[in-house]
Amino acid sequence: MQKPIKKLLVPKAFVYKFLFISWMMFVTFFSLFSFSDVDTSTFNIPHLDKAIHFTFYSVMVIISFLAKTNGGVVKLASFKGVIYIMLFAILYGIVIEVFQHMATTDRHGDILDALANSCGAIVGMFFIRTRFFTKPSLK
Repeated sequence: MQKPIKKLLVPKAFVYKFLFISWMMFVTFFSLFSFSDVDTSTFNIPHLDKAIHFTFYSVMVIISFLAKTNGGVVKLASFKGVIYIMLFAILYGIVIEVFQHMATTDRHGDILDALANSCGAIVGMFFIRTRFFTKPSLK
């Protein structure tokens, strides 16, 4: 008689922390990578980069919250922690913009990119607030 095969289950906490680290590496790489050799003339959408910055940082805040709380377990979370996550994302966005200006030769920091990063972080914080910290109605 054969022994049953044990399935290797990866804990949720590990998955969310892995997603967070991967996302931070993704954002950092694409923020500091040079796109001078890439032909972007086929994508002529005005201010598309601002929408990308906004999306990157709203997703960053949401994934950070999930990593901190092991998948959104609100018992472990306080909204104060979400504020700290949002402030970290805003500060990180500003630091990345400074690095773009100072450490790259063909990229430059943009205050409007930092503003788009900050707006994305704030919207991510409000998404978490409405999704995880609202009390269900009695209906």
